[in-house]
Order: sequence, then C-alpha cells, then structure tokens
Amino acid sequence: MQRHLTFAATGLAFALAGPAAGETAMRDVREMTISDLQAARTSGSLTTTALVAALLEAAKARAGDNIFITLDEAGARAAAAASDAAGAAASGPLQGVPLVIKDNIAVAGLPNTAGTPALKDWVPATDAPVVARLRAAGAIILGKTNMHELAFGITSNNAAFGAVANAHAPERIAGGSSGGTGAAIGARLAPAGLGTDTGGSVRIPAALNGICGLRPTVGRYPGTGIVPISRTRDTAGPMARSVADLALLDAVITGTTSALADVAPQSIRLGLAAPFTQDLDPETAAVFETALDRLRQAGVTLVPLDLTNIRDLSDQAGFAIALHEIRRDMPAFLAEHRTGVTLDRLVAGIASPDVAHVFAEYVTGTGAIPEAVYRTAMDDLRPRLQAAYAEVFTRERLDALVFPTVPLAATPIATSDRTVRLDGVEVPTFPTFIRNTDPGSNAGIPGLSLPVGLTAQGLPVGLEIDGPAHSDRHLLAVARTLETLLPATPPPALTRSR
Repeated sequence: MQRHLTFAATGLAFALAGPAAGETAMRDVREMTISDLQAARTSGSLTTTALVAALLEAAKARAGDNIFITLDEAGARAAAAASDAAGAAASGPLQGVPLVIKDNIAVAGLPNTAGTPALKDWVPATDAPVVARLRAAGAIILGKTNMHELAFGITSNNAAFGAVANAHAPERIAGGSSGGTGAAIGARLAPAGLGTDTGGSVRIPAALNGICGLRPTVGRYPGTGIVPISRTRDTAGPMARSVADLALLDAVITGTTSALADVAPQSIRLGLAAPFTQDLDPETAAVFETALDRLRQAGVTLVPLDLTNIRDLSDQAGFAIALHEIRRDMPAFLAEHRTGVTLDRLVAGIASPDVAHVFAEYVTGTGAIPEAVYRTAMDDLRPRLQAAYAEVFTRERLDALVFPTVPLAATPIATSDRTVRLDGVEVPTFPTFIRNTDPGSNAGIPGLSLPVGLTAQGLPVGLEIDGPAHSDRHLLAVARTLETLLPATPPPALTRSR
C-alpha cells in the first residue's frame, strides 16, 4: 500500500517530473485496486481527477486495441471533478472509483450497441439497475467496452468495432463475450467493471487477461436494461483484479452489508472435477497442477470426482435453451426499450460472420429450436442438471468444484475465428473455450475465475471454482483464501499495443 501512496502523493505530480518518473508513477496509479484507491482518496494523497486523467490517457494510448466502443472522456472528467469537490461529504463505498461497463448493459446517455451496427444509435435514457446501484455508491463510468457481437461468441473478434486485444499479448484474443471489460482491467485501464455471462462470458476473458471474474447465481443481480440472450442463463457479473474488489462490487449490487467470513485453508473441500480437468493444453495443465500443489500443501482437501453425467446433461440442455429464448427475449427487449430496431433489422445488420451464421441458421432460420425441444430442456434436462450438482455438493460436503477455467490460453486473433489448436489437434473454437464454464451456467450456479500464473509464453491461466446455488458470498470467501495461497500473476507491459 505504501508504494502506491508514495508515487501518487502529489496527484498529477507525475506529469511534471519528467518522462521516466511520470511513467513509473502512472504505472503505480493504474495498478491500484479499489481498496488502494479508497485509502489514497481518504488520505488525500490522490485526487479522483488525477486518477481519471491517468486512466483516460492510458485508454487513448491503446485505442488500436479496440477495448472501448465508447470512451466517455467528458463525462468521466466531470464526474471526477464533482467527486473531488464533494470531498468527505461523498462517502459511498465506491466513491471516486472508475469502472468500465460492457456495451450491452445500459448506461444513461451513452450508446448501447451490444457490439452490433443496428444498435449503434440507441442511447438509453436510464441506467440498468446494476449500473444505477454502482453509481449510487459513487462509481464513475469511464466508458462502454467492446464485446463479441451480441454476446454470441468467446473471442471478441468483433467485425463491426474491431477485435479486442488481449491485455498481455495484443495479437491474441481477449476472450468473450466480455472481452473489452476483461482487457481493460487486465491492461490497467480501469480497476474493475461489469461484464455479462451466459455460458462463460465473464470467466473466460477474466482467465485469458489474468484477472478475477464472478458469475453470480442467476437472479442474484437484476437483469433489466441488459441486451439479452436468455433470461434463464444471462447474468451480469463483476470483474476486477482482486477477490476483495469482486466482493465489494457484489455487495453494492445486492445491498449486502455483512463482510466476508474468514475461511481457513484446512476447512476447504474442493471437488477436483473430471472431465473438466482433462484434455488440457500441456502448459495450462502445468500451471493448474502447480496451483493444486500449493492448495494441497496449505491444507485444502481435494476430492477427485467424475462429473461426466453433469457435462452430458449440460450439453443436451444449453443450446436448446439459449437459442430458443433469444428468439423470444430479444424482440421483447427491443420493443420494451424503444430502440426503434426490430429483430429482422438487427439480424440483417450483423457484421461478424460467425454471429450472422448462428442467427440465420438457428434463431430465424430452419434450424430454430422447436418448442417441444425447448420444453424438454427446461422441464426435464435442466432440473436434472441442477439436482446432479446439488447432490454432489451435499454428498461430498464440498465448498466448491475446482478446474481450469478454460483448457488453453489465449490464441492468436488471426487464426481463432473457427478453430484453435489444443495440444496439437485442430478443434472448434467456441465449444472448446466454453467447455468448462457452460455446465455451471446452464445450472445457474455461481462460478469464479482466479488468475493462477502464466504459461511459458507469458499468457495468463485461470482456475475456476463453482459453488452451490446461492452460495455466492461463501464462494467469494473461499476464493479470497485461495487467492492468498496461489501465485500472483504478473501485470502486462502497460504501454504495449499492436
């Protein structure tokens, strides 16, 4: 903490101290977590105006990485000045904290494109409730982040607004669909923000950019004002560089007032969930095994399990639910929010070939999911999936399941649209990257991705823990303990860009 306060002690002094000192000080300010920022603001050693200025300049320097769709420079500077002027009178838990918001979550006065051309002129008049609660706590919105078009993919290779660059390796994918939020936080352009998650869209970019991401239990956060895929599966989720910051954002959004409980390593039981732990890229496997060794040495109990039945049920239910519900939920959303866009116009304007194919074939085309198939998924398969999860958590007395968030690290943007190489074998991109995150999404349970180190190529690896439904605060408490046991992931080179 003292390191942060020393460099930031004179607010914008780094801008006056010469290039070398300025670069060092800017790096230090950008490395701050929300807790660091709160302490610095309280002590008077850093102004919100200085912080926001540093982050905006850093974001503009990385414009070629396509991380933002809308950078609200004027709005963020005005909000920062107002926060500083209010001083001690403004004491919300996020007072003066700059955040980024995925561009499918409504922010009043800013375009809400959902990453697709047909919505580029839609400017919501009101915040989505998740954003309103963050702003009521004092948060400042820096801008709206880029994403996989309409949240229908995991690379964030967006043909309309550009492919989002990974925070650690700009020539590689940022993950998706919340790739812009993940890259912004990983690249130290913001301390935290919001994404959305239908099948892994918070946790996948968190893993690939070396940060933390929480998918809460479905229904824990309000979904109003968020461009939908599936009301059964969709949820907003916080992303940050520490579990403590995730817990704070979760508390603000849900109105939780109690602190996280302390959880001793020796009391934690994690289910080592095959087949989620199998068929991994060798480098991902090596980083994951090193992390498991650390947990064992600290006294965490790892319980080997075979969850093939859970994966099978998930595979049968997931796409039937999502692809049927978007045909119902998207037109209703477009009309309710007076976007002036119909489903047909939305589909006609899709720029990304992979997303256009899915909509033309499986949403509005001949491959659309019949009502009978959807009802089987909702009335039979999904309840059986939820029961299977509940049974294994209870039987084995587990706090959570543990597995690699994704089976491989970030792959090159240029070659990742259709297939990627996994341990020397060409495999389809989308199902490979959602393989481990999708089952918990279909069941609606909470999942949290933690960074656990880098591959030999310097690419982040994520470890996921999934907990029982509605165990979100306990899952966060367990994750906070695990975070202290696992190796820290080094930051990227902050000035690097394509």
